[in-house]
Amino acid sequence: MSTSIVDDALKTIRFVSADGVQVANSGHPGLPMGAAALAYTIFMRHLRHNPKNPNWPNRDRFILSGGHGSMLLYSMLHLTGYGVSLEDLKQFRQWGSKTPGHPEYRHTPGVETTTGPLGQGFANGVGMAMAEAHLAAEFNTPDQSLVDHYTYAIVTDGDLMEGISSEAASLAGHLKLGKLIYLYDDNRISIEGSTDIAFTEDRGARFEAFGWQVLRVADGNDVDAIDQAIRLAKQDPRPSLIICRTTIGYGLPTKAGTAGIHGSPAGWEELNQAKNAAGWPLEPLFYIPQDVLEHFRESVTSGQKAENEWNTKWEAYQSAYPEKAAEFERRMQRKLPDGWAQALPVFASDKKGMASRASSGKVLNAIAKVLPELIGGSADLAPSNNTWLENQPAFSAEERSGRNIHFGVRELSMAAITNGLYVHGGLIPYAATFLVFSDYARAAIRVGALSGMGSIWVFTHDSICVGEDGPTHQPIEQLMSLRLIPELITIRPADANEVAQAWKVAIESRNKPTALILSRQNLPTLDRTANAGAEGLRRGAYILYQSLPATPDLILMASGSEVSLALEAAHQLETEGQNIRVVSFPSWELFEAQSDAYRSEVLPERVARRISIEAGVTSGWQRWTGEHGVNIGIDHYGASAPGELVMREFGFSVENIVTQAKQLLSR
Repeated sequence: MSTSIVDDALKTIRFVSADGVQVANSGHPGLPMGAAALAYTIFMRHLRHNPKNPNWPNRDRFILSGGHGSMLLYSMLHLTGYGVSLEDLKQFRQWGSKTPGHPEYRHTPGVETTTGPLGQGFANGVGMAMAEAHLAAEFNTPDQSLVDHYTYAIVTDGDLMEGISSEAASLAGHLKLGKLIYLYDDNRISIEGSTDIAFTEDRGARFEAFGWQVLRVADGNDVDAIDQAIRLAKQDPRPSLIICRTTIGYGLPTKAGTAGIHGSPAGWEELNQAKNAAGWPLEPLFYIPQDVLEHFRESVTSGQKAENEWNTKWEAYQSAYPEKAAEFERRMQRKLPDGWAQALPVFASDKKGMASRASSGKVLNAIAKVLPELIGGSADLAPSNNTWLENQPAFSAEERSGRNIHFGVRELSMAAITNGLYVHGGLIPYAATFLVFSDYARAAIRVGALSGMGSIWVFTHDSICVGEDGPTHQPIEQLMSLRLIPELITIRPADANEVAQAWKVAIESRNKPTALILSRQNLPTLDRTANAGAEGLRRGAYILYQSLPATPDLILMASGSEVSLALEAAHQLETEGQNIRVVSFPSWELFEAQSDAYRSEVLPERVARRISIEAGVTSGWQRWTGEHGVNIGIDHYGASAPGELVMREFGFSVENIVTQAKQLLSR
């Protein structure tokens, strides 16, 4: 490869990216100009991908973890032949464009995951590498390597400052994910100035302590040196961090190497001076020399060749292993096996019942037998969350086929890694912790909801009934907080059979995440011959019980453990001649998705007397109870005492519900 074509290719990346930011008058030109050689070397010398088929299963994955430098990724996608046009580059950060300010999964062809919140792309990559290792163990045979690819990323100072990257790197090193190769854009500049003001530890030593191979490239513009480092990385069984010393805004006459070029356009005068110094034409903007474009578009030819070679393997694999091939194809297409839901258990009515975390564990293990793609774990709480898959090993450096993941006490990285497992494809991942700790994981849950990632979140110990552990471990606002996240399906089931239906919703929701909110304490398994069937959960809220067929005098609505309290209260009130409707209300999101007619059937407008009962903050329930309703909840922190006592003292008792109902009925 001639030096001139590589030099011109790097200039093209830098100036096309800088033009995009300048035309938009918004964005981050520093990273694309400084890390152009990193991206070039990955894409042109190592990344095995087919721009004409971004979903080829055995492609290498690339993540721009510092998503603020998105023009670097968009430029590379256009240049190498993905479905990102020059016009798309010109519409950077504009309404309706394929090139938003930060890369978004499902939005732009070739974007593997949503990045921008720093560190999440780093952790997503760990999940992708875990998925590759697991699927390779499951589907590869002694004579056929069906799954065999790398996960690359460009990571930044900001990524490495975020705690999530340390959590994820620690786990990746422990798991010896050798097909994980990250290039660190070590420009030592952040928004406030030099990283010396806040970030002075030996980053390489830190990663060596995590169990990574650490390599160094002194000149981040030296393509051959970067290439050699990546080749060395591929020879080591450990994950690799390649520290590349770069200059932010490389080539700019006065702003290169300064914080001023991190998140602001260079300015036309500064940019034009840089182009003049590089011998680059000022016009037209977004200039791409024909020979450079032809060079980049070699990726289409090489990519098609690589996929064709894999397709030949795939045809041989289909002939030799037809059942495994059919299973692989089904899973990569995110299709569920026919009749899988028949494995869902049905629970007999039982006044004592069981904790919904316990029934969830039973459901999870039942469906895991027919859903081999189900994989996940807990933040060191599997015995409490009941998320361990029985008769299955743990995923480890020695046992890649394991479906149980020990995430350790790393809630945020656990959530982002789980999203990485999802976006890789071929798996249905879940992750678990206590509901109160969902706050730690929230940033990744939000990104998953924004991006349509069908990860499943299992949150147990869902209320003040946690008891003696006290207010630090008793969730108050967390359930309502999760409901505020758009596109997240939040479900708080009332008994074991609602739990089974909740898992059915979660499994079938492959393009939306689901949060299951589960109890520590026992919940009665409701008698479904005297009450409506649990399949009503799928509609978010349903009429569980009503005293008489006529229009009810009052509606009691509740979720989770409070549903059985509402039922008992209804039975007491009906002895006094009241016609009471009990609505089980496990999921606001599912209910909102129903027709106006159905919602009016469950909550008729003419019935103004309504009471909500839920062991969490009351804010938001007013939407369903109306201006004349009553909301029984807890708008303050809990207390350390036995759970039943705490619940009773804070008003979660049949007696209090009956009292509140009578007062409302007397108005």
